[in-house]
Amino acid sequence: MLIPLLRSHLGRYRKPIAAVIALQFVQTMCTLFLPTINAEIIDNGILKGNTHYIWTHGALMLAITFLQVVFAVWAVYYSARLAMGFGRDVRSGLFHRVTSFSAQEVNHFGSPSLITRITNDVQQVQMLVLMSCTLLVAAPIMAVGGVTMALRQDIALSGLLIFVIPALVIPIGFVVYRMVPQFRTIQDRIDVVNRVLREQITGIRVVRAFIREPEEAKRFEDVNTELTAASLRAGHLMALMFPIVMVVLNVSSVAAIWMGADRIASGDMQIGSLIAFLTYLTQIIMAVMMATFMAIMIPRAAVCAERIKEVLDTPSTVVAPDTVVAPTGRGLELRHVGFHYPGAAAPVLDDVSFTVEPGQTLAVIGSTGSGKTTLLGVIPRLFDVTAGSVLVDGVDVRELDPEVLWGRIGLVPQKPYLFSGTVASNLRYADPEATDDDLWEALEIAQATDFVRAMPEGLDSPITQGGANVSGGQRQRLAIARALVRKPGIFLFDDSFSALDLATDARLRAALAPHTRDVVTVIVAQRVSTISTAHQILVLEDGKAVGLGTHEDLLEHCPTYIEIVASQHAEEAVA
Repeated sequence: MLIPLLRSHLGRYRKPIAAVIALQFVQTMCTLFLPTINAEIIDNGILKGNTHYIWTHGALMLAITFLQVVFAVWAVYYSARLAMGFGRDVRSGLFHRVTSFSAQEVNHFGSPSLITRITNDVQQVQMLVLMSCTLLVAAPIMAVGGVTMALRQDIALSGLLIFVIPALVIPIGFVVYRMVPQFRTIQDRIDVVNRVLREQITGIRVVRAFIREPEEAKRFEDVNTELTAASLRAGHLMALMFPIVMVVLNVSSVAAIWMGADRIASGDMQIGSLIAFLTYLTQIIMAVMMATFMAIMIPRAAVCAERIKEVLDTPSTVVAPDTVVAPTGRGLELRHVGFHYPGAAAPVLDDVSFTVEPGQTLAVIGSTGSGKTTLLGVIPRLFDVTAGSVLVDGVDVRELDPEVLWGRIGLVPQKPYLFSGTVASNLRYADPEATDDDLWEALEIAQATDFVRAMPEGLDSPITQGGANVSGGQRQRLAIARALVRKPGIFLFDDSFSALDLATDARLRAALAPHTRDVVTVIVAQRVSTISTAHQILVLEDGKAVGLGTHEDLLEHCPTYIEIVASQHAEEAVA
């Protein structure tokens, strides 16, 4: 998966890649010429006492060194720009792919894993690109050039390379082979640590309320220990690589000096040539060391690339139709809708049908786990139904442009979420062009005007991530106001009044009524008092519609609804 990922995202950087290769070639060739010039200075200058030769060739070495430094700096500059651009493009691709996912794909991967893939995994591959441009490009040039220059110094002594190179490649290749599964394990362990941390930080109030700090600390310690153990196993293997390289370097240097001394004594070799050969031998081994360093990074980057491609290659189950159908009417209709999650034994929804005309309100009630939230989720295509069809304005939602569909719907989720920013910026998520008057009107309907005016900066008052600096009821009312700002054709309220007291609930519903006369309203609620005036009430039980009608009709014919009403009246009597 690493090669396809690099090929798909580096295509636009052909010119920078060519520039990096050219710059690395020039700077590497400069490095390779220096030992030869140094050998000539020793043989023709120092040994013969030719000072002029030393000065002239010394100046030449300085000029070549300066040129090598300039080209190396430019090579690193272009490499960094290329790698950072690659990382930006991959992160952008992942972000747009994830934001196109339905709830089904998001649940499949999990939020912690997706965050890890967009951040840590991309960083690993990005670092590989950077190191490839700075080290991997130079390594083969250095190795081939080093072997060529070593042969020019002494062919017989170069026979050492036949033993040196395999002595490096074979053990390092074995170590790299053993490291690949360890890096895959490390990335999986990072996902688990992120998931546990996310759960503990998000649920810190619950942890403290039930005095579960020791248990949660132990749970984090366990997953952290597993990550540490996997990292140590990879580290132990990695620790073998450089000692292997150093042993081969030192042994080969001793062998070269020993063999070279004999050839110098016999007059077959000059002292400068031996010194140059030792330098080329070191450069060849350093090239192998650079390749070794890349060999360390490639396995982990390959695992990360596999995880990145898994996300990029996963299509969303909610896609725009090839041929968009224009709306032919108004209203909302479900025809024999069924839905079940992949691998689930039983469907969450089974043969649910109803019709809601503009100006009507449909209330949905049922026990926990009866499928109420899932029912609201299939209307805006957060996930597609697995049976039947959902029609908005007379058209199956699968034949509507998703942008058009979402623009028709104002959703207030069961867990209202506010983004970091201000009150105004959160409300304008629904309509960026909304005026302050529009915002205050929505807040007035949502019964949120009082506490927003009480904030020091009013509409410009800061909201922290998730709305943590406001209460649950305030957060819920701001979410309702956000949906009102959009002025949609269909309102979906998913248990959106549960955090409100009965008086506020009643005032909000009364204020909402004039603004829903021409729109479809679907309300999921637990309190009968919230839904008793609805035009229709849908009663769900185990995903099936066991009742549909008015409050009075259901009290006569629906045992499940009668039981719900009786239980709530009993609770009120006790209270």
